Amino acid sequence: MAGRGVGRVLLGSGLLVVTLLGGAGGYGAGRLTNSTEAGGAAAMPLAPATTTAQTTPTPSPTPTPPKLALDDSEPLRADEIEYRTRAFTVTSVVASHVSLRVPERWEMVQLVPPKDMRFNEPERKRAVRVQGGFTINRSPAESLSVRIDQLKALTVDKAITIKSDVVDPKSGDATLAYTYADRGYLKYAVIRWVANPKKLCILEIAVTGLPQDRAALLAVLDEASGSATRSDSPA
Repeated sequence: MAGRGVGRVLLGSGLLVVTLLGGAGGYGAGRLTNSTEAGGAAAMPLAPATTTAQTTPTPSPTPTPPKLALDDSEPLRADEIEYRTRAFTVTSVVASHVSLRVPERWEMVQLVPPKDMRFNEPERKRAVRVQGGFTINRSPAESLSVRIDQLKALTVDKAITIKSDVVDPKSGDATLAYTYADRGYLKYAVIRWVANPKKLCILEIAVTGLPQDRAALLAVLDEASGSATRSDSPA
């Protein structure tokens, strides 16, 4: 069972992926010669080569992040959330039988491919996603590093801004928080890679919602990761 731990917050910034398109202007010149044919008559002179003035390419404008709207819904309140234990199976390399506590009224939805299970809030503004079925051979810290690289590689229109990345030295859990663009709105996500006693990653749990839900989303994540168990069978 994974421990729960929330570490310090390290402020960062998202990566703006800038692509500059351009080319070199110019021309190629061949070697021009005057030659005499076998009969001794001079060949017709070649027309003078024409040249094209070299121009400096104009770089494309630097992409800018999109302007995102803020959903002004009332924030989710941690003290109003009731939980229940849910058991399910997610499958990839192996079939992982998972049990954890999630908000009671959130609907369970099996995603395709079936390596993820999602729990949707009735208003569809918040959700929990649980991923298993992968081979247990990598630490949560490694999974965190890979995800950060993936987020940095996304285009600027995704508006990724890393808010914090923390590895709990006691439990081995790794947690990443960031904001992103979703259909013109700013959203907030917090992901935890849950460690087993050997400090290898057994589950990826992500909770998403609105920026003003930050405290409640972290409480949901703590409840889910702190109660999570996984056992495997052949897929």
